[in-house]
Amino acid sequence: MLLAGGALAVSAQDKAKPEDTEVYTPVPPVVKPGKKCGEAPSDAIVLFDGSNLNEWVMADDRNTPAKWTVKDGLLTVDKKYGNIETKRSFTNYQLHIEWRVPANITGTGQGRGNSGLFLASLGKGDAGYELQILDSYENKTYTNGQAASVYKQAVPLANPTNKPGEWQTYDVIWTAPVFGTDGSLVKPAKVTVLFNGVLVQNDTELKGPTQYIGTPAYRQAHGASPIKLQSHGDKSEPLSFRNIWIREL
Repeated sequence: MLLAGGALAVSAQDKAKPEDTEVYTPVPPVVKPGKKCGEAPSDAIVLFDGSNLNEWVMADDRNTPAKWTVKDGLLTVDKKYGNIETKRSFTNYQLHIEWRVPANITGTGQGRGNSGLFLASLGKGDAGYELQILDSYENKTYTNGQAASVYKQAVPLANPTNKPGEWQTYDVIWTAPVFGTDGSLVKPAKVTVLFNGVLVQNDTELKGPTQYIGTPAYRQAHGASPIKLQSHGDKSEPLSFRNIWIREL
């Protein structure tokens, strides 16, 4: 019977034509890439182009425009103020963001160029899913808290951090969690991250939003959410951002 079945399969394959497996729909949309690597493609929403913070608000009061410093094409953390987040909310997306700690950065461990990219912000304070931003160039700390870690959850696969004073790049693919009508978790969040072109999170499944103390878990259902940048309380020199854009998926 196995031989007969195999013969039938071979016979069917012999009768097949190349066009039997050709598809013409759906037709992918035409997207014009950036002229240079890292530049926003034609379908991207530009969140920061060096000129203003029109796409951002204060995280603790979404009626207040973002108060960080914009100068010489850069967005710099102002530690007098709190976190900022996007006016818009997003579900699944591709995000590009570039950041730099000063060349004269001081401090050690978590007190050295600390910030965070919250891939979905869930309210006031630091609630959300944090991709760590930190000077991890020859700076020892716990590995699930170094640059490109999913903070307190997933250690990055590599440490391609450039020296202080040099630009760092995150390219992120975020798949938001899915919840049922009763609020129960159907699918956990997942994230893929390229850090300076190196794969450091590979379709990593998250256990829940970031917990500084304790074990992360999905405690509340949510939909589309803003993206947040953290103003961390460490005493080191503030870091800067540039060239932030997003593509909804």
